[in-house]
Amino acid sequence: MEVKIPGVICRPLELYNDERGWLAEIFRQDEIATEHIPVMAYVSVTQPGVGRGPHAHRDQTDLFCFAGPGNFRVVLWDNRADSPTFGVRQDFHLGASCPAMLIVPPGVVHAYQNVGEIPGFVCNFANRLYRGPGRSEAVDEIRFEDDPDSPFRLE
Repeated sequence: MEVKIPGVICRPLELYNDERGWLAEIFRQDEIATEHIPVMAYVSVTQPGVGRGPHAHRDQTDLFCFAGPGNFRVVLWDNRADSPTFGVRQDFHLGASCPAMLIVPPGVVHAYQNVGEIPGFVCNFANRLYRGPGRSEAVDEIRFEDDPDSPFRLE
């Protein structure tokens, strides 16, 4: 998969199939940069037609896994003023029909929408704890979804 935005990594998942089903490695410590190594994980379910985001993080890198069930349109915008691709938008179609891992670095605005007909699962393996140790810090998010003048729209 061609990636236009520096720091973003999109890697198809290699599925190992047998009579029981399949298995895929999402990440390996020996194949991931130290700054991307996860410290927490969560799974979410998104209903058909529903979107999440857009938002960005100041410090956090997200390592998403779109493996199914469900299919998603994932949209990234490079909002880093010092980036050579500042302002570039890139769309991905990931999920059951194209299982992949997607790393989104700080400053890259991201959103996704379930474009399938069934609820879709997304796993995230973040390199920062949500709200810090003991959930005692501010949330590291810059939210754009409620700003009617935001240039970051899923539509």
